[in-house]
Amino acid sequence: MRDSPKFASVALACVVLMAGCGSGEGDAGAQAEVVANAAVGAEAGLELANLRRTLELARDKFSQLAVAMPEGDYAWATMDGVRSVGAVFQHVVADNYFVPSLMGMTAPEGAGVTNDVETFRAFQAQSLSKAEIVAHVEASFAFMIESMDATAAELDRAMMLGQSETTVGDVWIRAVVHLHEHLGQSIAYARSNGVVPPWSMP
Repeated sequence: MRDSPKFASVALACVVLMAGCGSGEGDAGAQAEVVANAAVGAEAGLELANLRRTLELARDKFSQLAVAMPEGDYAWATMDGVRSVGAVFQHVVADNYFVPSLMGMTAPEGAGVTNDVETFRAFQAQSLSKAEIVAHVEASFAFMIESMDATAAELDRAMMLGQSETTVGDVWIRAVVHLHEHLGQSIAYARSNGVVPPWSMP
């Protein structure tokens, strides 16, 4: 099934944005190729599978980083008043559970997150061990991917995000872009602590 023209246009913008927000391993030529390929995909009609694959890439990298970071560094932050390494992972997990819940999905048992924003905040306020966070990273991304698949036929369905009316497809795009914002943050945190992202090792 092809996505709506509106979804395809915004998804292209998402792909272009992420092409320019890499971790520093690429070069301008490679980014230009990504943008060119994305443009070709837009002309053909982007599939939801393109966005799903980007979500899978985020899952793989977050999972690897969560494992690679020593537990002793989970409390590290760049300065007072900003999220620590572990807090960033917990924020990502909370959002992974919360976004599908807004679409009517039920988060896995034990997540404790519903479509009530207070449960989203409560999850982030918990004191969790590295092992617990790693397990939640895996579970929350599995839930996100499952939920994206479940809503593939209703991307134009209207829904509320805060006080604004939007669509399921638009929320998925925002969620994936949000993940990559924090992926860049987590990569910077890792390198600041001498941890090389596993996927960039020779």
